[in-house]
Amino acid sequence: MLTLAILGFLAERPMHAYELRQVVSDLIGHNRPVSDGALYPAVNRLREAGHVERRAEPGEGAPTRQVLHLTDNGRAELLRRLATPKETEITDGGSFFTLLAFLGQLDDPTRQAAVLRRRLDFLTRPGSFFRKDGKPALVRDVDDPFRKGMLLVARATRRAEREWLEQALRERGESGSGSGSGPGAVPGPEDIPGPASGSASGSGSASA
Repeated sequence: MLTLAILGFLAERPMHAYELRQVVSDLIGHNRPVSDGALYPAVNRLREAGHVERRAEPGEGAPTRQVLHLTDNGRAELLRRLATPKETEITDGGSFFTLLAFLGQLDDPTRQAAVLRRRLDFLTRPGSFFRKDGKPALVRDVDDPFRKGMLLVARATRRAEREWLEQALRERGESGSGSGSGPGAVPGPEDIPGPASGSASGSGSASA
C-alpha cells in the first residue's frame, strides 16, 4: 500500500520527502501512521530499484532541497501494479482504495474495468464478521445491538460500493452485473451475507 502510494503520487508530480509524507498520510494514514521510519526506507528501496531518483533543486529563498522524481522504470512499475494488483489489494478495503486512487493513471478502460470487475466479483462472495451454525451470520441472526450495528453499516457500505462499481463498469462498456442470482441481480438486504471485505480503512468485513 505504501509503495503504491509513493509511486502514484510521484507519477503526478515530483515532491520533496516532507510533502510526499503529507499526501501519503492523507491517503493511508487512517490505517496506520506514516512515519519517517516507514517512508524513508520505502523510498530508499524504490531508489535502489531504479524507480525513484533524488535530485538537488534550488528552493525559493531557501537552501537547495532534495526532490524525488519518478523514473521511466518507476512509471512502468506503477502501471504494472495497477494492471495486475495482488489479491489482497482487491480484497482489503484500504488497499483497494489506495489502488483506486491511482487507477486513472492506467490509460486503458479495458484494463481499468478488469480491476473493477475483480473487486465487484469479490463483493458478491458470502462473508461476515460473525458466524452462525458454521455460516456467515446475517443481520437477522445477531441479537447484540452493537454487532448488529456493525453489520448494518457494513451492509450499506457494501451495497453503495457495488452500485458504484456497476456504474463504473457500464461507463467502460461492460456489464455491471455481479455473480448474483441472475443478470444484474442485486441481493436483497437479508438475502446474502456481505463479503469478508475491508472497509475504506482496511479493517473488518462488510456483511449483511
